[in-house]
Amino acid sequence: MFKARNYEFFRDKAAFGWNFLFPFLIIAGFGIIFGGGGYSGFKVGVFPAGTESPSRADLKLPRKFADTEHLEFIGFPTLEQGLERLQHHKIDFLVRQDSPAGQYWVLESSPRGYIVERLYQAGLIPEGAFIGEKIAVEGDAIRYIDWLFPGILAMNMMFSALWGVGYIIVRYRKNGVLKRLKATPLTAFEYMTAQALSRIFLLLFTLAIVWVGSDLLFSFRVAGSYLDLFIVFFIGAMSLTSIGLLLAARGTSEEFASGALNFIAWPMMFLSEVWFSLEGAPGWVKTLSQFLPLTHLLQAARKIMNDGATLLDVSGQCSAMLATTLACLVLGALLFSWNE
Repeated sequence: MFKARNYEFFRDKAAFGWNFLFPFLIIAGFGIIFGGGGYSGFKVGVFPAGTESPSRADLKLPRKFADTEHLEFIGFPTLEQGLERLQHHKIDFLVRQDSPAGQYWVLESSPRGYIVERLYQAGLIPEGAFIGEKIAVEGDAIRYIDWLFPGILAMNMMFSALWGVGYIIVRYRKNGVLKRLKATPLTAFEYMTAQALSRIFLLLFTLAIVWVGSDLLFSFRVAGSYLDLFIVFFIGAMSLTSIGLLLAARGTSEEFASGALNFIAWPMMFLSEVWFSLEGAPGWVKTLSQFLPLTHLLQAARKIMNDGATLLDVSGQCSAMLATTLACLVLGALLFSWNE
């Protein structure tokens, strides 16, 4: 059964190729946008301007503001064009550079606009004025793509584990394949074990290929041990696969299975810090995220990659994923049915 499931996966060229192409395209896209030095965090509209990309040296703005890093200046010929972009949140701040009074426009509801407004006001402070004591923090900078990379890999594992096990087994049950297998000496435990091991093998195989291909382009930084990182992803693969097995234990409708899988997958994608950190989020959101295995997988992987942590340092996250695996496997084995 293990070999048969692997053959089925590799012979499905569309699914096989998409498992590699999808995460790579996301990583490449974010790497191009956020990995280089050209990306800026805030967009400042300037008018009147004869070009969409005015030179900082030519801007008639307070020099300290014009030279501020992580600001991207976008030129507009008229006020109306700038206001239209500002109202649609395409820029964060709009300033008139030929105004002696220093006119500027900002959306009151925009947090980003509020920050740029403070930067602009700070740029009006005369040179030499006391603005506090600067203490530089030394250390290797972590790129956003380095922080995001484990999240993309884990998200791809999550979708592949849930749909590659949960959806497939439900389809087999609906088509009568499981009913035929019941007439063989194969036991339910053997069948579920084969499905789980096959999916874990495929997840780690895909992970390795995507990792190597992406690393050749972006040179990801791994401060910890590759072996520890592999063990964490292996435990994470077991945990996510076990959830798929639990959902597949009794499902008979592909439509219901798809809805249930989405109901589980999407909260994990948004609450497990795949795309963004939950720092500053309400306490109940952080508490809820701790019940999701993807959260513990990403926390452990990022600690090893970015902070050089060891398996002992992430033992809490590994224990949570193992507990999820055990609970889902036991429940899945008890509830599993060959028939509709």
